[in-house]
Amino acid sequence: MSLLKEFKEFALKGNVVDLAVAVIIGGAFGKIVSSLVNDVIMPPIGVLLGGVDFKDLSITIKAAEGDLPAVVLSYGNFIQNVVDFVIIAFVIFMAIKAMNSFKKKEAAAPAAPPAPTPSEKLLEEIRDLLKK
Repeated sequence: MSLLKEFKEFALKGNVVDLAVAVIIGGAFGKIVSSLVNDVIMPPIGVLLGGVDFKDLSITIKAAEGDLPAVVLSYGNFIQNVVDFVIIAFVIFMAIKAMNSFKKKEAAAPAAPPAPTPSEKLLEEIRDLLKK
């Protein structure tokens, strides 16, 4: 029973739950960004480059022979994945930058109490003299 109890404590810690949520959201976010790149960004770039679809860019190293498929170097997919990565990295950078700016505002040290005015100092001296 001890092992089960330890596992339950581990699994229900805040960090593990936060990590699980982050992985799920990250997967969904990755699909959104991939769709953005594949369906919105890359088609206009392909048109600007003369109607090129990046997924079709490849170099045939060895032609197909009989039942053996051709050996193809698909560098277009690589370009597509690099663009995906750059966009995802930039968006995550901006999100973390925004979160850090919110934390800095929250973590600002509270202002020191204002110094006593001259009249308050005089009243404190009078109080101290009366105590004697």
